[in-house]
Amino acid sequence: MTAWRTAWTAAVILPVAFLAVFFLYPTGTMLWRGIWDGGFDLEGMVEVMTSRRTWLVTGQTLVQAALGTIGAILVGVPGAYILYRCSFPFQKAARALATIPFVLPTVVVGVAFRSLLGRGGTLEFLGLDQTITAVILALVFFNYAVVVRTVGSMWQSLDPQAVQAARTLGASPRRAFLTVTLPQLAPAIASSGAIVFLFCSTSYGLVRTLGSPGYGTLETEIWRQSTSLLDNRTAAILSLLQIVIVIATLLVSERLSSRVGRLNLRNHHTTPLTKGDVIPAGITALTILTLIAAPLLSLIARSFRVGDGWGLENYRLLRTSGTGFAGGATVVEAIGNSLRIGLIATVLSLIIGIPLALVLSRSVRGPAAAGQSVLAGAILLPLGVSAVTVGFGFSIALDSPPLDLRNSPLLVPIAQAVVALPLVVRSLTPTLSAIAPGRREAAATLGASPWRVLATIDGPFLLRGLGVAVGFAYATSLGEFGATSFLARPDNQTLPVMIVRLLGRPGESNYGMAMAGAVVLALLAASIMAAAEAARKDTR
Repeated sequence: MTAWRTAWTAAVILPVAFLAVFFLYPTGTMLWRGIWDGGFDLEGMVEVMTSRRTWLVTGQTLVQAALGTIGAILVGVPGAYILYRCSFPFQKAARALATIPFVLPTVVVGVAFRSLLGRGGTLEFLGLDQTITAVILALVFFNYAVVVRTVGSMWQSLDPQAVQAARTLGASPRRAFLTVTLPQLAPAIASSGAIVFLFCSTSYGLVRTLGSPGYGTLETEIWRQSTSLLDNRTAAILSLLQIVIVIATLLVSERLSSRVGRLNLRNHHTTPLTKGDVIPAGITALTILTLIAAPLLSLIARSFRVGDGWGLENYRLLRTSGTGFAGGATVVEAIGNSLRIGLIATVLSLIIGIPLALVLSRSVRGPAAAGQSVLAGAILLPLGVSAVTVGFGFSIALDSPPLDLRNSPLLVPIAQAVVALPLVVRSLTPTLSAIAPGRREAAATLGASPWRVLATIDGPFLLRGLGVAVGFAYATSLGEFGATSFLARPDNQTLPVMIVRLLGRPGESNYGMAMAGAVVLALLAASIMAAAEAARKDTR
């Protein structure tokens, strides 16, 4: 029994220590240096916060995020209706196509839009390459699936009798939608909108890939201040400003999500497409064909374009580090680095996340319940701070004793594990919480030891959720760019970092290599998520 209690104590202490050392310490050190200079640096803080550029960058960040959110909702709500409330041939294929953007790394999304709108692209004549409009379109592309899946799942479960009653009383389809359906969907639309706004305001990789047009965003400005201007104080204060924005968005999202549970939901209900669905069907088809499929097809085609012809030269050049550049990792080596670093980060996040998920899934009372709630909130803290801030904190806090990890091969994997840990815990906890406490009690009553109960009752449920957790952690680590761009050394660059650097170099071959590298990264991320989804289905 002593070993059992020791194990549970370690399951609590291990993640708390991990977060304290590799999240709170770097982030706190970074913020401290921003506001403390031999005393509270009020003057410096006022100087940054009253700077015209600070508010121009903040304004562009918020406006871009707001327009991206509005765009995703405008095209996502009709998509949610067609793809989830209606039934038609090849519906599953259409849903899968609509979901693809969200499983792609942000760097791939940015490169796909560069291939479509940039030099040599099909829509080059529009002159949108490296513009704010291109960023907003890419944000809508990336977040379309969030709105479709969130609102669609709710729409599919709404009781149809309320709408039928309104129609019987003489309401037109439009009036029935506005007065009956839309109010019921409003919490789901608002909740997904808050999540999309959060993603849009922290899309560092996407904005960097698209050239950081205009004044850039808070994240690109943090990167510029810390790496180009070496002004860590300004970067730290901007990080603090971004944390406030992100936390406020998370609070709004949490509040809106809690309202969804008050609706009266039924089993899934779908109806065949009718003539009255022509407008939402047309919007959905146009969105999938132009906004979703066109950039992806353009990226694939552009990766095979060599001069005026076609070929595999861009893929053959992946064995080099790029034209006109000597030294550093080749793209193939960067692929290997990404796979290796992502694997280490996944293992680290599972070592920390599995015991924590077991702790959070237990039903407890009294002071233990309060402690469990605090722990559940603490593990979500990395979601409230952007990966750029995490990477910036690592770069200035873990470069000197007592924690000097500058040359450690574990520096990047640990940073990626911090980013992936909340996803692992959020994937496993609901599955483990679904176990009825009576099953464990019955096994214990029949004489099973606590370790046997853990293996025979929790074990199968844990395996059921492990595939998704591994998929989320590995795919997130594989495409992670925000923190890695601060920490990767020339000899251990990852594929997303290498792609962005190739885009920034002159030369047609470098541009083609970036396209080919983005295709490889997209295939790796999609394959990992597909394998994780298959593993989840196999365990049902």
